[in-house]
Parts: sequence; structure tokens; C-alpha cells
Amino acid sequence: MYFCGMFMIRLFKRTHLFHALQVFVALLFVLALMGCEQEIEVELPETASVLVVEGKIETGAPPIVFIGRAQGYFDPVDASTIGQSFLSGAVVQVTSQGQTVDLDELCTGDLSPEALEQAAELLGFPAGLLAELNLCVYTSFDAISFGQAGNSYALDVLIDEEELHAVTEILPAIPLDSIRWSAPGTNDTLGLLFASFTDPGTPGNAYRWFAKRINIRPEWDPLAGMMKDADFVAPLGSVFDDAFFNGLSFEFGTFRGSAPGSMAWDDEFSNPESGYFKASDTVVVRMCAIDLAVFDAIASYENLILSQGSPFALPANMVSNIEGGQGLWAGYGVWQDTVICLP
Repeated sequence: MYFCGMFMIRLFKRTHLFHALQVFVALLFVLALMGCEQEIEVELPETASVLVVEGKIETGAPPIVFIGRAQGYFDPVDASTIGQSFLSGAVVQVTSQGQTVDLDELCTGDLSPEALEQAAELLGFPAGLLAELNLCVYTSFDAISFGQAGNSYALDVLIDEEELHAVTEILPAIPLDSIRWSAPGTNDTLGLLFASFTDPGTPGNAYRWFAKRINIRPEWDPLAGMMKDADFVAPLGSVFDDAFFNGLSFEFGTFRGSAPGSMAWDDEFSNPESGYFKASDTVVVRMCAIDLAVFDAIASYENLILSQGSPFALPANMVSNIEGGQGLWAGYGVWQDTVICLP
């Protein structure tokens, strides 16, 4: 017993001494690291300049095409750099049914003050900023260029000796069976839109949802006198295909989206009205048929936005249907209706 007791006492003393030495060595190591601190410069490789196209053509509407050049991830962003990203001087053509139409270039810097105000309301930018950006768009008011269901549309762009090409199709629109507004929470003035829909029995259908509030803001509103939404807005998660509901009837609900760069108070993330349609709103909804290439491109973009900042998100790249560059050329087969948000 005596022998065992002395052994345990000696072991206890040695163990504590060993831990003390460990702590002392660790402190010396930390101090050494602090003393050896030095600045490390990492040179990021320059990426190749990439042309970007964003264009659409809808049933009964002219084509609208923006052309730009991608900026580096760490490049500074201000009005000047944004304006320089949108390119003018391109030759843009749309071909369908054997007929080719040259699109005209319209730049906000060339617009009259009245036309600039209209463009600012449509695009959701202050008129002064829009004039400073000198945003250029390519379009045509020739009736031949207007979108028709069942037709394919080829887009060709030539700029700075670079060529881009894309093809999209305007598929026949599939109407909603019904649409209603409902307030599922405790606040009976804020709700969602619920739509009943029947998918055709053929596989491979895809859709995109838009909504636009067309009622005028009241006098108490900081934006009094303006239409609530200047253009149709697609919320995140706006695209879906029939992989899981081919040929079925079902109901789905949708939140209200906010326009990119919106400064409206009810679009602020912290505002309780953000994401909801309000009682008495008049909303025009669009159920658009899209081809699978457009679906893949938009779905990849929305997934990147939804996963931004998440450490658990899988790495992914945005899908593009543009040959020779990046971006999207999208055809929309539009079905449209209006719903009044009443309890």
C-alpha cells in the first residue's frame, strides 16, 4: 500500500510538471509566431474578358437585348464602371421564319428628359443615374420582329470582331386554372398569391412566373403617385419544370419578388411587408412557357443567389445558352391575367 501510494504521488507531481511544460512551450510558440508576422501579397491571375448578353423576346412584344462585358470580381463598382460595362456599337440581328431584322441601338444618354423619365420608371433607376450610365439597349419596333408562339428566334451579335450566337423558342403558353389571394398568417392584410395549374401530359415542360402590382401608391406613401411596380418582377424560385408533376393538377403559392436595385421601402428586407402582396393590391400575373435551355440558365442563376454566403452550398457555375460568351437569350410564351387582392 505504501509503495502504491508513493508511486501515485510521484506520478501526480510529474504529470503536473509535464502539463506546465506543455503550456510554457505553447506560449513560446505563439510569441514566436507573433514576432515573425509578415505581410503576404497574393497576386490573383487576370481573367479573360467575357462578353455578356441578356435578351428576351415575348409573345406580342419586340426583342430587347443588352450587351456588356463582365467585370473582375474584385474590380471597383461605381456608376462609371457600370456604364462602361454596357456596350454600344454592336450589330445585332434576330432571325425567325427565314426573316432577319436588324435591331436598333437606343441609349439613355440620347433620350429627351421626358423619355428619360419614362425609361427610369420602367427600369427602376433614378433618371439622373440612368443618364450618367448611358445605358444602351438593342430593340426593334418592326412588327416582323415581334414574338409569336411556336417560332424559334436566332440571335446574332457582332461587336469588336467578336461573334455571339444563341437560339430560343417561344412555346405556346399554358393558362392557369385559377388564381386567388390569401393571407395565411395572423396579419389579414398581407398574403400570397395561390394558383391552380394543370400541366400537359407531355414531359419536358418548363415555366416562369412574374407578377406586377399596377395600383398607384396612396398619398401617405413616400412614393405617392407612382405605380407600385414599374415592370413585371420574378421572385427567386420563379422557374420550375414538370419533372415531378408531369400531367398533374396542383396548387402552388408564391411570394412577391422585388425588382433588382429597388429602393422602395416595402422592398427592404427588414420591412414586414417585404415579400407579400397587400390587401387591395391589383396584380397582373404572367405564367410563361420557356424552353429547357432557358430553364437551366435561370435555375442556375437563382440557385447561386439563394446559396450565396452559405458554407454548405455546393460550388456551381451559371449555365448559359450563349455561344461565344455568357448570358441568356430567352423566349417567353406569355399567359396573363389580373387578380385583385381581396379578403
